[in-house]
Amino acid sequence: MTVTPLTPAPAFRGRIGRDPRSGHYAVPRRYRLHLAPDHDDCLRIAVVHGLLGLDRVCPVTVLDAVPDCSDGGHSVLRPLYEASAHRYRGPAVAPVLSDHWSGRIVSTHARDIMRDLARYFTPAAGPVLYPAGAEAEIEGVELLCARTADPAALPDVLDLLERRLTAHAYVLGDRPTAADVEVWVALVRHDSPRRAADHPALWSHVRRLTAHPAFGRHLAGRPA
Repeated sequence: MTVTPLTPAPAFRGRIGRDPRSGHYAVPRRYRLHLAPDHDDCLRIAVVHGLLGLDRVCPVTVLDAVPDCSDGGHSVLRPLYEASAHRYRGPAVAPVLSDHWSGRIVSTHARDIMRDLARYFTPAAGPVLYPAGAEAEIEGVELLCARTADPAALPDVLDLLERRLTAHAYVLGDRPTAADVEVWVALVRHDSPRRAADHPALWSHVRRLTAHPAFGRHLAGRPA
C-alpha cells in the first residue's frame, strides 16, 4: 500500500563542512542516515554511501518499507522532526541525515547529502564521485534523469544516454561518478529487457552496475 503524505515535509538544507559557523563539522560517527527502502532519493544516497564504504563513518538506519503513520511518515523519525522544527505537525519522512550530537536533522535534501558525504568522508583510495570541474555535467545528468518519469520524454533520454555509453565506459567518461548513480536509479524502475535491444550499451551499463554490491543489494522489491 502506498500512502501519500497529506502535508509536505519542510526542506532542511543544512550542510556538513569545515565552516565553524555551520556547526556541522565533518566528524566520523557524528551523523546518521535514515533511509526508506522503496524511495528513489534514499536509493541514491544508499548507493553513494555503499560506494564510499561509509558503514562505520556514517551509520544507516533502514526504515520499514511501508510508513507506519497515516500521513505517510515514519513514527521513529518524528522526534527528530519535532526537535528540528518548532511545533512540527507534518509527516516525518525519509531521507534524513541527523546529527547525533544535537539530536536534530541536518538535511533532508538527497543531493546535498550525497555531495557532502563524498566531499568530506571519501576514503583516500575511494572513488571520486564528484570530480573537480564536473559539477555542471553531473547536474545536467540529474536534470536529464528527472525526465525519465515522463513517458513522452523517455525515448529521447534513452537515446542520449545510449550515445554517451557507446562512446565511454561510464556516463561522463572512463570512470564512475555520481552521474552513473543518477542514471542507474532512474532506470531500474523501468522494464529493461523490453528496451535492451534498442539501447544495448545503456542496458549493459545498468546490468554491470547492478552486479556491484553497492548498487544491487538495494534492489529488493524493485524491477531490475
